[in-house]
Amino acid sequence: MADLARLAGRNFLVIGRAGMDIYADPPGTRIEEATRFVTALGGSSANIAVALTRQGCRAALVTCVSDDAVGRFCLAQLDAYGIDRAHVRPVGGEARNSLAVVETRAVDCQSVIYRNNAADFAMTVQDVEQVDYTARSALITTGTVLAAEPSRSAAFRAFDLARAAGLPLIFDVDYRPYSWPSAAEAAEVYSRAAALCDIIVGNDVEFGFMAGAFDQGLAKARSLISEGAQIVVYKRGEKGAVTFTRDAEFATGIYPTRALKPTGAGDSFLGAFTAALASGQPVRTAVLRGSAAAAMVVARVACAPAMPTSAELDVFLATHTGPSA
Repeated sequence: MADLARLAGRNFLVIGRAGMDIYADPPGTRIEEATRFVTALGGSSANIAVALTRQGCRAALVTCVSDDAVGRFCLAQLDAYGIDRAHVRPVGGEARNSLAVVETRAVDCQSVIYRNNAADFAMTVQDVEQVDYTARSALITTGTVLAAEPSRSAAFRAFDLARAAGLPLIFDVDYRPYSWPSAAEAAEVYSRAAALCDIIVGNDVEFGFMAGAFDQGLAKARSLISEGAQIVVYKRGEKGAVTFTRDAEFATGIYPTRALKPTGAGDSFLGAFTAALASGQPVRTAVLRGSAAAAMVVARVACAPAMPTSAELDVFLATHTGPSA
């Protein structure tokens, strides 16, 4: 069990994909009717890294990008957000960066994901072995990185190296069915990963999936504490979240907002939640700051550019009612 006090260093290592998000413009436009699009940095891990830097933390990304114009776009965007990309490796051949063509619509929002020969899945054990884990405060990964080889083996090797260095492991389940050969394989791998981690965050569908039945998801989340986790957050969408620790179990609500789109909430939650823990906030306060950040992002265009700064988050919390009961 890692010491969560290590988070206070506020210097995080994030493993997983960076991609390009392409938004139909102006907001509200359907993809099939669009004649104009705007771009932004995307990919769950890159979004989390942005969320952390916006909250005053440092973040480094470990992944692969395609050795082409789209990959270079991602590298330029990582630089613009102040994310350390010393361990982001370009790969050639047929590898291609993830693309997400997305709508800014609160209802019937379409998101078309291109993940064939995904460059981030080319991350190897050698990539993660080049990292100095002793300089970091925690290792953060999302479930997407585990969906294929050699990325899966690389991620588990990173877990081993991080644990040896005393780092807390933070796992965002982030289940994307289109990335996996089968649901059974995903459930087995996710359960293996969760058993190694100190902080686990997922939604009700993801925990239900890991448990083998939706109505067993809450019990699955609770059981992870007895198996070694220190904090587990079971998110329930508009119903808020249930959080489990070694000492307590509590429910929290959400902050009402006028949503423009559903995407980016989970990445924003994890970034603000982790940053709050790193600053010494109680777990409940950290969950509420994560929830507020999620509410802010769904009310803004895009994901990475929508991540709030710590000052913006403070203003939001001071001026908005909530959370809901």
